[in-house]
Amino acid sequence: MNIDEIFHRFYKDNPKLLSTVTTHSRCVAVKALGCLRAHGLSADLQFVEEAAMLHDIGVVECDAPSIYCHGSLPYICHGVAGRKMLDELGLPRHALVCERHTGSGLSVADIIRQELPLPHRDMLPVTIEENAICYADKFFSKSGELTKEKPLDKVMRQMADHGEDSLDRFMALHNLFG
Repeated sequence: MNIDEIFHRFYKDNPKLLSTVTTHSRCVAVKALGCLRAHGLSADLQFVEEAAMLHDIGVVECDAPSIYCHGSLPYICHGVAGRKMLDELGLPRHALVCERHTGSGLSVADIIRQELPLPHRDMLPVTIEENAICYADKFFSKSGELTKEKPLDKVMRQMADHGEDSLDRFMALHNLFG
């Protein structure tokens, strides 16, 4: 099953959300690939492109009407929802990217401290591919100007809003990819 078929399977009844997610995901893919190439980092580039396109597949299950999402889950659950969807399609590596890209990754301590409605397990990017997608994702929104890259200082403020650990993890990613 290719990327278009996967999106059609889950988004066929929501063309506005499909357009939003695919536009956002294409920007993330381009940035992630650019970061890896610019720094000469060895990675599976085809996988990065595919996984970046699918990293937000789970938003279709969430309740976020401002971006055309009319599901039942809280938005913070989109990574876990995406993991389940892609695991069921036999794409376990892609599925892990879904779960591990939120914020600068989420530790069990983050989940407990913030009382997030998520399983109590680490959801931190592990591989170079996961890290590149997680990093690139922070620079693009799914609302407003979808293709406009956020400035670094804005991303840093957003990460800091979620705690010092989140900002520290983002800065480690920035040191690698920025």
